[in-house]
Amino acid sequence: MFKIAVLASTNGTDLQAIIDEMKAGKMPGIELALVASNKENCYALQRAKEQGYNTIFINPKNKSREEFDQEMAAALAAENIDLIVLVGYMRILSSPFIKKFPNKIINVHPALIPKFCGPQFFGSNVHEAVIAAHEKETGMTIHYVDEGVDTGKIILQKTCPVDTADTAEALKEKVQALEKKWYPEVIKEIARNSQDHRIS
Repeated sequence: MFKIAVLASTNGTDLQAIIDEMKAGKMPGIELALVASNKENCYALQRAKEQGYNTIFINPKNKSREEFDQEMAAALAAENIDLIVLVGYMRILSSPFIKKFPNKIINVHPALIPKFCGPQFFGSNVHEAVIAAHEKETGMTIHYVDEGVDTGKIILQKTCPVDTADTAEALKEKVQALEKKWYPEVIKEIARNSQDHRIS
């Protein structure tokens, strides 16, 4: 069984897409072993809990980034996680954490990297920046996480048009539709490649 963990801080829209694919039998051999968060009341945790998945809240209060990540890493290691999937996870991972899980952490960014990425681009301000720049298209990027912010190796990019009437909210919906469709596909592909590697 290929075990994944989702780290989330917000609503977990992409998490729900992954759960839906699993419940429809479209992600065979993949187990959602843990949903973890730094926000006790985030809807992603509630969503996972209500649907019977193992969840954990790690309180960041009075902890350094490294101390928090150490606690998170221990929780993931205890579950023998094969892949860490970031879904609206609003923390920048520390270097020791990334080194502990090399090429085992993926993220989805709501723009076409290298455009509109980096520490200052998250949430609605990504879509607002796309509109302000009069871009003709935007999209989403799924990438491995390295020690930079949005600098890891790109796995997949998908685009959608930016219409003149689009608001940031309208763009968010378009981009999220791409994320919900393609994030589970990337997880399946990584799991398949991992199984092939194990067999060989």
